[in-house]
Amino acid sequence: MSAAGGDGGAEAVRDPVPGSLPRELPAGSPIRPGHGARHALPAEGPTEPLAAVRGRARAVPWAAVGHALLPAALFLGVRAVGIVVLAMVATRQGTRLGDELGSWDGQWFLGLAQGGYDDVPIGLSDAYGHRSGETPLAFFPGYPATVAGVRFVTGLPLLPAALVATVLAGIVAAHGVARLGELVPGGSRRVGLVLVVLFASTPMAVVFSMAYSEALFCAAAAWALVFLLRGQWVGAGLAAAAAGLVRPTAAALVAAVGLAALVAVVARRDGWRPWLGGPLAAAGLLAYLGYVATRTGSPTGWFALQQRGWDSRFDGGRATASFAVAALADGRSVMEVATVGILLGAVALLVVSVAQAVRRWMPWPLVVYSAVVLLMDVGSNGLMGSKARLLVPAFTLLLPMAVGLARRRPGTRVSVLVAAVLVSAWFGAYALADWPYAI
Repeated sequence: MSAAGGDGGAEAVRDPVPGSLPRELPAGSPIRPGHGARHALPAEGPTEPLAAVRGRARAVPWAAVGHALLPAALFLGVRAVGIVVLAMVATRQGTRLGDELGSWDGQWFLGLAQGGYDDVPIGLSDAYGHRSGETPLAFFPGYPATVAGVRFVTGLPLLPAALVATVLAGIVAAHGVARLGELVPGGSRRVGLVLVVLFASTPMAVVFSMAYSEALFCAAAAWALVFLLRGQWVGAGLAAAAAGLVRPTAAALVAAVGLAALVAVVARRDGWRPWLGGPLAAAGLLAYLGYVATRTGSPTGWFALQQRGWDSRFDGGRATASFAVAALADGRSVMEVATVGILLGAVALLVVSVAQAVRRWMPWPLVVYSAVVLLMDVGSNGLMGSKARLLVPAFTLLLPMAVGLARRRPGTRVSVLVAAVLVSAWFGAYALADWPYAI
């Protein structure tokens, strides 16, 4: 498959939609290209009763609807398990479910949705308890603006509006992830659905049920990558630009779309479209960083805010390595040891992805995206308790696992997925209700 090739390779192995005709008809078929449907009717022989034909015609649309909604149903089902477990743990800890779903950075996003950058509630501060007029600028505007829009349209209170925005974004992300699983070489409808379950049950997938921005970012990222694999450059650029207004992780999309566009330009493929799609991918991220630069009077204003308020900066991974050694040596908490395990697992999955890209199974832009997300997480200082959450957008690392599980027996596949759902539900509940520090 080419760097940003279309989905022709995936179409050959994709499961057909129930009720559809095969693309290539078997030899001797009564239907021939260029002939109308009337030529396909047999000259003689038994026919179905009219009532049976009408009943099947009524059933087909419902089957198609169920087929289309399955990614959303799987995503919501997995997240419902997580919510139930979180509610149980929160009750034991003497807290309320709603308080947990709007906690930590959720308070900042809710404050921004309510008052914008210039009227955030007074009680909010950075990791050191400090607050200036520039502190709110550390948070990107995409998710708070979406919450404000949902609140305006629905009339819901602030937290319910935020949770509705998160759930809707998660559904959009689930459909994009499912489509991604169909488009990769060796992919299929089954691979896409397995990928949705894995995506919804990553260790910190609890943020897909919170007032957090990960669901919205993943929705934009998933569809940017889908458009990229289809060779739809403008769509990929627009989706990546939208992601750039949600989280700084959009730098990974800028790298993937930009490099793929550069390859297409050098190869003189797809005309003017990669010329537009590549630069467009960076528009959202650069626009917000430029806005913060004008507000702070420094071209590196956003990075300075992150370092000053949350001690977050790129150090090449030194702080993460020190944290990993200390956590494994002391065994201080489940959260810290598990975080180290999650990071090591992500590195292992990246190695597998690179190997499969070399064998031309995994499209290389997906590997670039995964690698940059992982590099941004492992290579930065800051709150170590957030490391697992910051890996949530690296859902492309799960593709080899999804393909492998899709080929297993149904019993094996279901057992592994159910175990992943339950472990994710417990870990998310522990991270929110038991772990005393920010995630």
